[in-house]
Amino acid sequence: MDRNLEKAIIRFFERDRFAQFVGIELIRVEPGFAAARMEITEKHLNGLNIVQGGAIYTLADFAFAAATNSNGLATVGINTSITYLKAPSGKFITAEAREISSGKKICGCDVNVTDEDGSIIAKFIGTGYRKNLAIDFIEGKVLPSATKPV
Repeated sequence: MDRNLEKAIIRFFERDRFAQFVGIELIRVEPGFAAARMEITEKHLNGLNIVQGGAIYTLADFAFAAATNSNGLATVGINTSITYLKAPSGKFITAEAREISSGKKICGCDVNVTDEDGSIIAKFIGTGYRKNLAIDFIEGKVLPSATKPV
């Protein structure tokens, strides 16, 4: 992927207000792939003093969105599931999302969430629906009637 396009995609996803609120950073993106990370802070901990499952889910969902939208076709999640495998260790968690299928209207994506030790702490599976909209990452706009990636 062209480095300028990758930077434009990252800038586009930096506009995600909820991701900003919880401290998610998109660190890498290429067609059908995205990696995002989040620094664990006090606001991410639950009553047991471990990372809230919703924080882990949000990171995985954000990586899913970046990976499935990276080709320039506006895609929204229509079904997701997550399995939590263990509590994370370290200060950062990372989600790596890979598209495993990509059709005209439906796509599938696997996401592994890991901690700083590289241990998989959660597995997320998502199904996306491709809307009839294109994303112009360079201009930062969503355009109607997409027939091919932009």
